[in-house]
Amino acid sequence: MEFQIGFTDKEITPWGGMALMKKMLDQSKIDDLITFIGFSEPGSNSGYRAEQIIKSFLVSVWCGANRFLHTEVTRHDDVIRRIYGWSRICGQDTYKRFFQKFTQGKNQRVFTAMYQWFFQGLQFDNYTLDMDSSVLTRYGEQDGAKRGYNVKKPGRKSHHPLMAFVADSRMVANLWLRSGNTNAVSNMYSFLEDTLHKLSGKKIGLLRADSGFYGEEIFQYLEKRKEWREPINNIIAGRLYNPVQKKISQQNIWLTAGEGIEIGETQYCGISGKKERRMVIIRQYIPERPKATGKQLKLFQDSEIYNKYRYHCLITNLTLPAQQVWNLYRQRADAENRIKELKYDFGFDSFNMKSFYGTEAALNMVMLAYNLMSLFRQVILQEKTQPKLSTLRYRLFAIGGYMVKEGNHRILKLSLAMKRREWFLGLWNKTSQFSMPVSFSP
Repeated sequence: MEFQIGFTDKEITPWGGMALMKKMLDQSKIDDLITFIGFSEPGSNSGYRAEQIIKSFLVSVWCGANRFLHTEVTRHDDVIRRIYGWSRICGQDTYKRFFQKFTQGKNQRVFTAMYQWFFQGLQFDNYTLDMDSSVLTRYGEQDGAKRGYNVKKPGRKSHHPLMAFVADSRMVANLWLRSGNTNAVSNMYSFLEDTLHKLSGKKIGLLRADSGFYGEEIFQYLEKRKEWREPINNIIAGRLYNPVQKKISQQNIWLTAGEGIEIGETQYCGISGKKERRMVIIRQYIPERPKATGKQLKLFQDSEIYNKYRYHCLITNLTLPAQQVWNLYRQRADAENRIKELKYDFGFDSFNMKSFYGTEAALNMVMLAYNLMSLFRQVILQEKTQPKLSTLRYRLFAIGGYMVKEGNHRILKLSLAMKRREWFLGLWNKTSQFSMPVSFSP
C-alpha cells in the first residue's frame, strides 16, 4: 500500500528514557562536585559552564556518541535540552576546546576529585582490584601515538593506557594514558599509588594482574609498601622464562581439577633468587582440551610428554587451596569484558585529540560515564544479569517523547506500550529516591 509523508513542528526526541539519567544526576549532586573542583568560568556570556559541558558530554556518550562528531546528534535534540534545563546544547568544538585545556596537573587534580567523590559515595569496601592495559590504535598524528605492541594492527601507531577495575562493582578505578611504545609494567608503581589514593578509605582485599605486570619489583612493592600494615593479597600471572619452565618440569605431584586439567604448586625464588614465593601451576591436556589457553614449554619441545600440555603459572601470597587460587584468578577475565564494552559502547578507543592530556581527560570523562551507568544498572535496574549499554539504549533509553506544558508544569509525554508503563514508573520512582552515598550489593 502506497503512502505519503508529511512533517510536524512538534519537537520530539528519540531519547525520552534519558529522563531517568537526568533524575539520577540531579540526585547524585554532581553539580556540587564540579563546583568544588573549581573550573574556570566561560570567557563570555555566550560560553558554556563546566557543569553543562560535562553533563552534556555524558548524555551524548549514553546516547551512542563514540567520537566527538557524533555529539552533534544530541546537540540538535530540543527535548533533551528541555529535559536537562539547558538553553542550548554544546557542539563538538566546545568539547574539544574544553578538553584541550587539560594538562597533566589539571588531569590529576580534576579526576582525583571525581574518582574519590564516586567511590566514597559507595558504601562498600574490601575491593578486588584488577590491573590491565589495552591498545588503542591511532590513525592520525596525535601526541604520544607511537609504534609498539599492537597485535591487531601491527606497525600502526597506538596509545597504551593503563587501567584499574574494581571487579566487585564492575567499575573503573583509574586510567592513565601512555604512549604506544610503553610496555605493560611501565609506570605501574606510580599508577598503583595513584589508584590507591583515588580509592582512599577503601581496602584492597585482592590485587590481580596478568603476566604483563610480572616482575620482582612489583612483588617487593606489594610486600614492603609502608602505608600497609600487612602485604596486600595478590595473584599475578607468571611468565614462562627458562628458569620457570625448569621449575615446572620438576613438578611431580598433580591434582585433577577437571577434565584434562591438573594443578600443582611449588615454591619459586624468581629471577633474583632472594625470596621464595608460592607458585600455582596449571596444565591442560591438549588432546582432551584442544582449545586450552596457555603456552607449551618450548625448553622441552623435543619431549613428547610436555608437548601434550599447555601451562599457566600464578605467583601469589594467598594460602588458599591451589584450585581456589586459580578460580579467583580466572574471574579476572571479566576485566577484558569491561574493556570491550568501553570500546564498543562508550567510544573508549575513538575519543582522541591531538593533545595527549586532552585525550586523557576525555577518556577519563568516558570512565565517569561508564561508572555512573554501572551504578544505574546495579542500583536502579537491579537485574541479575546486567545488560550492556547498547542493550539499554534500545530497551530503555530509546523511547519517543515530547514535552508539553500544563499550567505551571512541564510534562514529558513518552510513547510507551501500556504494559511497560508501570515498569518505567517504577524506575522513575527509584531514581527519585536515589541519593549519595549509596549502599548496594554488587
